[in-house]
Amino acid sequence: MMLDDEKLATLALAIKAWGRELGFAGIGIAGIDLSDAEPGLQAWLDAGHHGEMDYMAAHGLKRARPAELVPGTMRVITARMNYLPRDAGPDWRERERDRAAAPGEAVISIYARGRDYHKVLRTRLQRLADRIRAEIGEFGYRAFTDSAPVMEAELAERSGIGWRGKHTLLLHREAGSLFFLGEILTDLPLPVDPPATRHCGQCTACIDVCPTQAILGPYRLDARRCISYLTIELKGSIPPEFRPMIGNRVYGCDDCQLACPWNKFAQAAGVDDFAVRNGLDQASMTTLFQWDEDEFNRRLEGSPIRRIGHERWLRNLAVGLGNALRQAGEPALADAIRTALQARAGHPSALVREHVQWALEQEGQGAPAGA
Repeated sequence: MMLDDEKLATLALAIKAWGRELGFAGIGIAGIDLSDAEPGLQAWLDAGHHGEMDYMAAHGLKRARPAELVPGTMRVITARMNYLPRDAGPDWRERERDRAAAPGEAVISIYARGRDYHKVLRTRLQRLADRIRAEIGEFGYRAFTDSAPVMEAELAERSGIGWRGKHTLLLHREAGSLFFLGEILTDLPLPVDPPATRHCGQCTACIDVCPTQAILGPYRLDARRCISYLTIELKGSIPPEFRPMIGNRVYGCDDCQLACPWNKFAQAAGVDDFAVRNGLDQASMTTLFQWDEDEFNRRLEGSPIRRIGHERWLRNLAVGLGNALRQAGEPALADAIRTALQARAGHPSALVREHVQWALEQEGQGAPAGA
């Protein structure tokens, strides 16, 4: 269906209104020329900063070429959806910092405590595409949520729904960075939105706070050092030099977001899907470490955590428990941690046994240099 410029402009406004009705906090429209982003992407890959995320290198510069991914693409409709739980309260950052400093408590990244965002966003992006089809008839499109080789943050910044912070995450002046991103690649020549301007100024809070110094400098992230990578993407053994720095972060890490001044404006989720499940905002590591594989799969059905599997779940928790054992000031806590670890010392998985053994060896050790 051919649409003139006036009808395309009207449609663009309607798409943004429909997006808000579907729970999206922002909708923007970007062009597809990302050629000026290709050198940075190639340099990042050449430096090996993607680690074991082989899919990054496998697609190469196709990530910067949406029309190669979906032939006929002319525009990218970008969307963001807030995920801070509605009951988080105004002091959520302080409470998160307190938990990270409490030996024995399990810290799970805020985004992963509710329903898997992939399913939530994909469903709503499809509903948005269906609404467009109902309005204009058939058109070409594909919807993605962290599921295709596209430069999500780059496209989102160019569409005006936020700017890329120095930690490489997207930021918004009225919403901080606690939101997910999704895209619809389409053959509709919609009018594009002006790109967002950056407002980080001289602030380096995210760089300074990173426990493993994974943020090498503004907009430069070495994923191999990032706690989110180490606890989620890395399939094998966590390098011993990073284990003490992980602390009690057993799935992901929010430190750079907690330190960012813009997150005092973080907005609560507009949908119920991201409400905390299984008490993951207040669970102890010993409790989670006792879950067998069946309980892990049952409790975490529909959760993004489930994709790492029970083996890596235990690996991560063993590291956290080892750090807690080293820091435990209360004999009762130390006894509980030691008992939990010893119960897994003969686990069938060599990966789990290795990390349990390391954890048990932490008792009585002083804080390692740099930890």
